[in-house]
Amino acid sequence: MIVLYGIKNCDTVKKARAWLEGADMPYHFHDFRVDGLNEAMMDRFIAALGWEALLNTRGTTWRKLPEEDRADMTEAKAAALMLAHEALIKRPVWEKDGEYRLGFAAKDHDALTDWVGI
Repeated sequence: MIVLYGIKNCDTVKKARAWLEGADMPYHFHDFRVDGLNEAMMDRFIAALGWEALLNTRGTTWRKLPEEDRADMTEAKAAALMLAHEALIKRPVWEKDGEYRLGFAAKDHDALTDWVGI
């Protein structure tokens, strides 16, 4: 089964969910704000995707952080920030059979279609 991780009011997550539902593809949605986020999950995401790819530095949450929080970024610092502010995680995170993917860009739809099995 596919697990889609994200935040329910995120536009990209909404599009990914609509895409899966339109294809009648069963999935489980894990909302970080409702269902939680813990260190073990973050460790899996970072191991599979890399903290640099996972850290959303384009959103308002990032821009609102104090400069000292944004400076001198390391994996441990990024993980702690993402655990404290789930909106700092690029979305959606996809999981299928222990493999992970990130995002829902139009350019990736063909590869994602094959990966998901639609």
